Amino acid sequence: MALTRSRAAARRRRWTAVLGATALAVAGGALAAPAGATTTSQPVEFQTRCVPPPIAGIPPITGTTTAEITVDKSSPKVGDTVTVTYTITKPAASNPVDLALPADIMTPSGKVVLGGAQTGAVTVNGPKKNPPVPGKGSFPAFSMTGTFTVTQAGSITLSPGDYNIHTSYLMELDTPCTVLNPPAPVSETVTASPVTSPNTRALALDTASGDPGVRVTVNGSKFTPLTEVTVVGRAGAAETADKMTVTTDSEGSFAARLKVNDVATTGIVAYEGGAWDPDKGAGPAAYKVVVPAPPNSQTITAAVTAGELSMTQAGDAVQLSSVDFGQGGAATGDLKTVTVKDFRGGPAGWSLTGKVTDFTGTGGSIGAGNLSWTPACTAKAGSPSTCAAGSSGPVGSGGATLASTPNGALTGGEFTIDAGLSLDVPAFTAPGSYAGVLTLTLS
Repeated sequence: MALTRSRAAARRRRWTAVLGATALAVAGGALAAPAGATTTSQPVEFQTRCVPPPIAGIPPITGTTTAEITVDKSSPKVGDTVTVTYTITKPAASNPVDLALPADIMTPSGKVVLGGAQTGAVTVNGPKKNPPVPGKGSFPAFSMTGTFTVTQAGSITLSPGDYNIHTSYLMELDTPCTVLNPPAPVSETVTASPVTSPNTRALALDTASGDPGVRVTVNGSKFTPLTEVTVVGRAGAAETADKMTVTTDSEGSFAARLKVNDVATTGIVAYEGGAWDPDKGAGPAAYKVVVPAPPNSQTITAAVTAGELSMTQAGDAVQLSSVDFGQGGAATGDLKTVTVKDFRGGPAGWSLTGKVTDFTGTGGSIGAGNLSWTPACTAKAGSPSTCAAGSSGPVGSGGATLASTPNGALTGGEFTIDAGLSLDVPAFTAPGSYAGVLTLTLS
């Protein structure tokens, strides 16, 4: 399809980007925080052979390509989707004809080669966007993106692969570039971890109270079979001297007769390994040491009831700033404030993640990877947990962490989460309104 030269618009036209209704989903269970935008990527050089279109009448070009690969998750889990960006900063090819090429007629595509724990190739594509290229001039730098699903745990390497530069001006032409000595050097490495099974370990006591020195029967289930387990009393978040070890049977169960002497005991826990780990333990199961009351006295008790992990938001629509057609740039705004309340009172932390769809409108779409955020998180005074804001960077369809709190002996509190939003709008995006849906998940 032949393309005509662009004509200057009579006047600048403006368009508005709209971040649509924010869909919130609250789910129970543990979910590891997705990795931030931290990357170990490095630019690499490799020899390529680029074949100009036959109409150019020139032989293949052998030269050096400089490229870099980045990812949105450097530490994904098996099953996660990783967004890959293949940036060629210095192509080996150049404009094969004497005719100057106008802006926005080049469309790149290529492959990223996976190695190590997972092999294969990732298809990547770039937008139809470029500055003008003089006749026989060097092709400009460009980027291509794609995704792959992690299927194997371990170290996965990413190397630049073959790429193609398609031009649409007067006629459709391709300049394919092949890696001469594949694979090219490794530019990025991600370390994938296996999906961890949910902790289903459980404890049950034959009684919830007893006199000092009484033995309580502690029944455990769903622990690792034939493994040593520590059974110990708790005084708040601290362990007491009332402790013993047992070995689970072939089904991961045990029955322990724990002698409880410490009058400060408030519960009993059991765990595998040398120290308490909420992922390998169960409890606390509530237990009270009953001290006989002196004559003419009254025992007064009170209970603290555990609550839930919940989330609310200050609104469900965000209006980003406008940008100018022909210039593009950042359409900015602020996420509606999210409030997380963790009133469970247990040892587990939480993670708040988000992912966004592509921004669509009457004039086309803007990729989900163009939306970035800068998270912030504040804990209300007195909250046991410390809130950590997620990394600044792209949100994308694969998702990113907005905020989280770590596991601990005692967690909880109330937290306020905000984020600055920025949508990178390409310069010649068609005028109109564009909307995407950001989904937040608390777990």
